[in-house]
Amino acid sequence: MPTPLILADADTARDALTFVSRAARAGDEGVRLQADGGVLAMTAAALAPQTLFDATPTILAMRIVRADPELRCDIVIDELTATDDPRALALPDTGRSPAWAGVAPPRAGWTPVGMLGADIIAQRAQWGISAVAHGSPAGAGEDAVRALRAAIWGEPDEDLLGLPRGVAFAAHAFGFIVGAEQVPVTTSGRWTRLAFSRGHVLSRGPAAVGMTAVRATG
Repeated sequence: MPTPLILADADTARDALTFVSRAARAGDEGVRLQADGGVLAMTAAALAPQTLFDATPTILAMRIVRADPELRCDIVIDELTATDDPRALALPDTGRSPAWAGVAPPRAGWTPVGMLGADIIAQRAQWGISAVAHGSPAGAGEDAVRALRAAIWGEPDEDLLGLPRGVAFAAHAFGFIVGAEQVPVTTSGRWTRLAFSRGHVLSRGPAAVGMTAVRATG
């Protein structure tokens, strides 16, 4: 019998099912479940590179909900299934190990850098969705579509404080955009976080390239 995931109540269980279903529509990279101390963090890759030379940025969506205080887990799954217990969801028999799950954002050390209006984020998401739709000719191959998506969603957007436009896609795809909310933006190392009331979008900045500065020696 599949292992149950015990959450705080029936509403929280439905919330978790909704997040997993949205993650499946956004891509096929699974959802990471990390539970400890009565808190379950659900993380999914809205966008992630598929190959070494793939320019797609790593952009994660995270939703934090209440869970059974005795629940402890750290697993990446493809699906959750409702059970006869409205608080419990069935985990699959096996997990998976996507590359994006190996690089976790920091838990502390976040510094405020600005605010973004949810309406602006929604507008940039819709612009990107339209650009992808109109830029994909009929019969375009998978590699061509992936390259187009990487170009559109990976491009820094001045309306989004210079963040890749994919943060707007993630917020839209996971249902985080609500009304005229003002969204705090913080950074920690190479990561930037947009803290919506319904969840978080996390973007991992580009790797440093090139030679380091030459230092004088004795």
